[in-house]
Amino acid sequence: MPYDFAYNPKTHKIMKHYYSLRNALIMALMLLVSGCTSDRNREGLNYNDFPYLEYTIEQMQQGFDKGDFTIELVVTAYLERIELIDRNGPCLGSIITVNPDAIAIAQQLDKELQDGHKRGPLHGIPVLLKDNIDTHDKMPTTAGSRALANSFPLQDSRVAKQLREAGAVIIGKASLSEWANFRGSLSTSGWGGISGETRNPYDVTRNPCGSSSGSGVAVSANLTMLAIGTETDGSIVCPSHANGIVGIKPTVGLISRTGVIPIAYTQDSPGPMGRTVTDVAICLGALVGCDSTDAKTLLSREKYYTDYTQFLKKNGLQGKRIGFFTGVSGMHFKVDSVMAQAIRLLKEEGVEVVELSRVVEPKADQNSLEVMLYEYKDGLNKYFASLGPDAPIKNLEELIEFNKNDSIELKYYNQLYLEMAQAKGDLNSPQYKQALADMMAQTRTRGIDKVMDENRLDAIVAPTGTPAWKTDLINGDSYSFGTSSPSAQAGYPIISLPMGAIDGLPVGLSFYGRAWSEPVLLEIAYAYEQKTNHRIIPQYLNAK
Repeated sequence: MPYDFAYNPKTHKIMKHYYSLRNALIMALMLLVSGCTSDRNREGLNYNDFPYLEYTIEQMQQGFDKGDFTIELVVTAYLERIELIDRNGPCLGSIITVNPDAIAIAQQLDKELQDGHKRGPLHGIPVLLKDNIDTHDKMPTTAGSRALANSFPLQDSRVAKQLREAGAVIIGKASLSEWANFRGSLSTSGWGGISGETRNPYDVTRNPCGSSSGSGVAVSANLTMLAIGTETDGSIVCPSHANGIVGIKPTVGLISRTGVIPIAYTQDSPGPMGRTVTDVAICLGALVGCDSTDAKTLLSREKYYTDYTQFLKKNGLQGKRIGFFTGVSGMHFKVDSVMAQAIRLLKEEGVEVVELSRVVEPKADQNSLEVMLYEYKDGLNKYFASLGPDAPIKNLEELIEFNKNDSIELKYYNQLYLEMAQAKGDLNSPQYKQALADMMAQTRTRGIDKVMDENRLDAIVAPTGTPAWKTDLINGDSYSFGTSSPSAQAGYPIISLPMGAIDGLPVGLSFYGRAWSEPVLLEIAYAYEQKTNHRIIPQYLNAK
């Protein structure tokens, strides 16, 4: 393939004009494409014929350093793959917008590398942002909604800024369950008014889970090396689980939310998604830090690390005490079987496993919903105000009216949660304050902290969820269980990684723990990953 030649300066000069012309054509074609197109000429292609298939950050950096390939050629290859697989072929629909400046950014990073300068650990690495994370460039930030189709934020989110400083190439914005899947009842994960439905790369009739659907699919399908998702409750770990990758939702406050379209200030967090624990750890270190515009991050002072790879140890399971949450056992016998194998391996590697029937108090879910509704209204209104006087939507009330008058937005499900949020008062409400205080006690002091202290635990383990279900736009999502809520409601970290497969579909294993315990969770997850290597490359079953 033309983008897979060994790099040398003379060859690069000869080929530069060819690539500039070809890249201009690629970008023109991609910007013209909206959603998926049918192309029978692509039938029978091997969608895993890709020179950088399953590349790690370390492999990519070594290639750059040795001159095996340039950043421009790598970015070009990923853009071509997006055109082949996301817009055509299996038609995954995982990417809403491709960055028209991606190739120019890659060329600048190549020049810096040739001049002996490397910005950081992600120099030249292709990254996608979930499309609820602001970028101040030629890409809108839409939350998947037609209401924000032409919304261009006035500045980069803190996450985008840090990625650029670390040398990443933001190649596009990933699709998501509209408004991060907190809009209405009977929703279908992966669906948004702008992009339609995102498809699971293992079987395109299956659901990718959400709300970071496109992020999970794109990483799994090798359309990017990394993606940044966001989670309020399960929105990083569930799509990581359903798409056979690794995702970490850190302690709330470890990564800034400035410039991220919010749901709940108490629970929201961005987090990296990748194909290996190492890649996720590298990315996490590039995103941490205190941000004066996000007060939660001030709590992370002296608790964060800019290099989390130091905690990745192959013998990281030895001597650990891990609580096994059994509250979902018996709900899916196939998941039970795979989970039993995981527990057996943990014990063989020197883990003392303690069974737990309960982690948080029962009423935490009810209080979490109340907190989310109050904070959603407050957060959305503040976000719309941040877009300036030309914002397409000025407040939550306008968003609700837009949806009512749009021909697509309410086609499959309603906007119940938006309407419930609009009916709430402000954050001075006694009801809100009580719900928040109760949730914190139920999930922290009388929840995870208590359980871990009483049992002297290093972490808690549980199956992340059940195999990907058939996508059904009429009846909405259909799944048996998820286990993200305890960590989500407490604002504590959780990591999901591949645990195995059921009927060819990946399932994930989650480790979670107390606040700021990312080092030990990464240590445990890395050791488990190295012993099992459960990552499966997608085969795009049922693609037409």
